[in-house]
Amino acid sequence: MNELLILFITPEIYPLSKTGGLGDVSAALPGELRRLGIDIRVLTPGYPQVLSGLKYKRKIAEFKNLSQFPAATLLSARLSTSTAESIPIFVIDCPELYQRRGGPYLDEGGRDWPDNAFRFGLLSKIGAILASDASPLAWRPHIAHCNDWQSGLTPAYLHFHQGQKSASLMTIHNLAFQGIFPSDSVAQLGLPPSSFDMNGVEYYGDLSFLKAGLYYAHHITTVSPGYAQEIQTLPLGFGMQGLLATRHKNLSGIINGIATHEWDPANDPDIVRNYTSKTLSAKSLNKQALQRQMGLVVNADIPLFGAISRFSYQKGYDLLLQVAPQLVKIPAQLVILGTGDPELEFKLTLLANAHPGKIVVRVGFDEALSHLIEAGADSFLMPSRFEPCGLNQMYSQRYGTPPLVHATGGLLDTVVDCTPATLNDRSASGFLFYNMTANELLATIKRTVTAYHDKKNWRRLQRNGMAKDFSWYPSAAAYREIYLSLLR
Repeated sequence: MNELLILFITPEIYPLSKTGGLGDVSAALPGELRRLGIDIRVLTPGYPQVLSGLKYKRKIAEFKNLSQFPAATLLSARLSTSTAESIPIFVIDCPELYQRRGGPYLDEGGRDWPDNAFRFGLLSKIGAILASDASPLAWRPHIAHCNDWQSGLTPAYLHFHQGQKSASLMTIHNLAFQGIFPSDSVAQLGLPPSSFDMNGVEYYGDLSFLKAGLYYAHHITTVSPGYAQEIQTLPLGFGMQGLLATRHKNLSGIINGIATHEWDPANDPDIVRNYTSKTLSAKSLNKQALQRQMGLVVNADIPLFGAISRFSYQKGYDLLLQVAPQLVKIPAQLVILGTGDPELEFKLTLLANAHPGKIVVRVGFDEALSHLIEAGADSFLMPSRFEPCGLNQMYSQRYGTPPLVHATGGLLDTVVDCTPATLNDRSASGFLFYNMTANELLATIKRTVTAYHDKKNWRRLQRNGMAKDFSWYPSAAAYREIYLSLLR
């Protein structure tokens, strides 16, 4: 076989649509796979921002007779990227389902769209059609690569299709989101009654899009080897652990990469002074700039911790609230950027108000500030309860900002704890804590501060992290091997 043909089905793709890491992955991974010679094309819904963000769209197919769904048009375009040839993209133009204000999954009030089952049922259905002999296109993929619950019905539709069809691969980006809908959705979405079974799409009396993908896909991947193990047991299996454990031979963990061209301290336009592992002294100028911009006391000797995240229980911000008053007494400083749970936003704002010049909280999203925090902080905090992959811990190491993380999922896979032994063998790149308690988090913060004041070893630690390869190439090569194994 001269060329692999892959249909990559995703509910979001950066920069057209993005709510989290999946949007980044859906642009970066196909781009890297195309550089490996794979003909990969992306299928995504036609939200307003997708249609307005793509130029030179052309109609290539119509779907008028999908009895369960409104009429839809398939558009073809190309998504330009900054590092590779453009990515071919198929867009489902269905105004009745996608042309509305709000986000991909939530309305302007932050509530789930009530017809999400149909919105992503259509994505899954058209993905299955394009991956079978029912496709109106001459281009036929060998594999349908599905991402998260929103495309989870594609493997089910393919399973029940009677003609020729592609193999299917299901990637879990976060198992906590499972696409659960009432049982009557099975008939409404055109699935056969036989599919509504524990050995099928049924999940505690409801329909689960994600379970459909996990049960019917030929292979399952998730975004780190550690997370692949964790989801086979409680608590991180979120009810799917039994199914995943039975499918362990068809389950692989592949760590995500990062956009190394966008996250590069040597060329980053959003930081005050660029630097490399050989010019790390220049990093201090970014710290000074961050301290001034955030209203922190400007002091090179006080270690500055940064944190950028969605404010949620998963991300461990309840622990951070507990330890922050002790953190400033060490002394240390803390700058936090993010948005999320309103109660956490309120409590974090109160925390900052109680410690002026020492703790700053910015509620919202600011891309330029996130780059300056990575460059200006001395250490980066990620006390997540679980983290399928995580990206900031990789950005941090690339920026010479050793991360302090909870030993879970992709954090454990990408950060090596700083000990005398790992410093000696040059593998140390950050700090790990294993028990999810405020006491252990605080103890690890103190251990990090002690290491920070040992300037010689701290510099070694920074350079170890900066030497790591977090590019997308290793991930794309691993996916290529899985694709080939499915064809065998």
